[in-house]
Amino acid sequence: MFKEIVLHAGEEETKVAVLEDDVVVEVYIERSLAQKLVGNIFKGRVENVLPGMQAAFVDIGLEKNAFLYVEDALPPRTWNGNGRDFPTNISSLLKRGQEIIVQVVKAPLGSKGPRVTTHVTLPGRYLVLMPTMEYIGVSRRIGSEKERERLKTLAGRVKPEKMGLIVRTVAEGVEEGDLQQDVNILTQLWKKILSRAKNSSAPSLIHRDLELSQRILRDLFTEDFDRLIVDSRFEYEKIMDILEIISPRLRPKVILEMRNNIFKDYGIDQEIEKALKRKVWLRSGGYIVIDQTEALTAVDVNTGKFVGTTDLEDTVLKTNLEAAVEIARQIRLRNIGGIIIVDFIDMQREENRRRVLEALEAELKKDKTKTNILGITQLGLLELTRKKVRPSLAEVLQKPCPYCEGRGKVLSEETVGIHIKNHIYDLARRTAADTILVEAHPHVAARLIGSGGTHLRDLERHTGKNIYIRGSQTQHIESVSIRPLYDRAEIKAQSLPVHPGQLLEVKIEEPHVSKAEDGIARINGFVLDIEGAGALVGETVPVEVDKVYRTYARARLVK
Repeated sequence: MFKEIVLHAGEEETKVAVLEDDVVVEVYIERSLAQKLVGNIFKGRVENVLPGMQAAFVDIGLEKNAFLYVEDALPPRTWNGNGRDFPTNISSLLKRGQEIIVQVVKAPLGSKGPRVTTHVTLPGRYLVLMPTMEYIGVSRRIGSEKERERLKTLAGRVKPEKMGLIVRTVAEGVEEGDLQQDVNILTQLWKKILSRAKNSSAPSLIHRDLELSQRILRDLFTEDFDRLIVDSRFEYEKIMDILEIISPRLRPKVILEMRNNIFKDYGIDQEIEKALKRKVWLRSGGYIVIDQTEALTAVDVNTGKFVGTTDLEDTVLKTNLEAAVEIARQIRLRNIGGIIIVDFIDMQREENRRRVLEALEAELKKDKTKTNILGITQLGLLELTRKKVRPSLAEVLQKPCPYCEGRGKVLSEETVGIHIKNHIYDLARRTAADTILVEAHPHVAARLIGSGGTHLRDLERHTGKNIYIRGSQTQHIESVSIRPLYDRAEIKAQSLPVHPGQLLEVKIEEPHVSKAEDGIARINGFVLDIEGAGALVGETVPVEVDKVYRTYARARLVK
């Protein structure tokens, strides 16, 4: 497999993409205005202790207080090999106003603040230092038992007294000297953090984790990558300097490509755009639908346009196998965490179900983030969980729609039209004005007017008022402006914004719904039906108003 990393260093953001055989599988984005929080260490002050939740809220200087669970607040060095021996009441560990050192382990998500721990971890190139826990661990991704034992022995030799170490995957094959260098750097860093904490008042930031480009070198860029492409000379030189210290063997794999838009040239922007959509098409013609909610993520598999060649079971199997590979990629690409439910298409044969499950497991093994497949429920749904540390791609790039408030849907024209009618009736009862002006989205306005103005005439008959309805593209489909008109000049201007014989220059917005040869333009929401302008959509043309009606006017092109 050909693996590469593409790094874009811009003024406002740094973006990193991981490609496997030219397919984008992971994306990392860090913006200068919203730096990453996970890994940062703070001196905080306990604000609230909640025995009923076995947790505390800690002020670390952010907009929302951090959440500290009881197991993350244990005294140092309480690991006994079979678990932790600790008091079960959070009140015996923390008091309100107490100052403590905490590290962010989960970024703020939605309405939740960050999650923190008092058990600090300091990652290096080959090791992770645990200053508050005496323990030695080896990455599970190192498969060879012999190599695991060797590394555990070396870690025991270099481990600082009363501290712990975790050997990282990238340490496979390295010698004791490399591990010792890591330990020296990390212990010095811990001393500096303690010194800053001693001389700082709470709340304050006492250690910021590395920038994205540096974390990529530390955590991601290893011997199994074929190249790392950078589009900034400054970033390239900085990367080369860091690699000279931590891994000189990787320096020849770093390539500088000065491009205007490297993410576009490598097709990464297009993949990011697709990753923000619900529906993902498969090569066969099938598709998957991904819906992310606060509680869980649901993935649905459909055959779509794929009809197969032999029988239904074979068609379903091929679709599910292709979907399994794509689902694993989308989970990594979108950085989906938490509970994930997958609804594969039902299969009759147990052997086929096993093949699909094995295909999904094989693809998920490529993911550095821990994922657990829990099995298939009684309803035939596949359950899995993925560790959620940083925000998903959608949370980084998008925000809830200010119109639908995150629902993903808006009210229909029919629903809005009924609401508006009720508002008109209410205003008509309360106002002494003879005229009411309604401005709404063109689709809603068209429904209120009705074919030939039938609905408008009914409204005027029921209210006893003159009602002028204007369609406006600037109006959101759910919003409306309804107000009484008292001034005669304003009534005249609003009722008939054009007059017969008037010469205008207008932009043709769309073809007529029922007469495709005609075009539609608008002046302050008032509709102009322009004869013969259906093919001129998007163009600005001179017209002469021919006839003016209550709800629209007819016009013709001037040559």
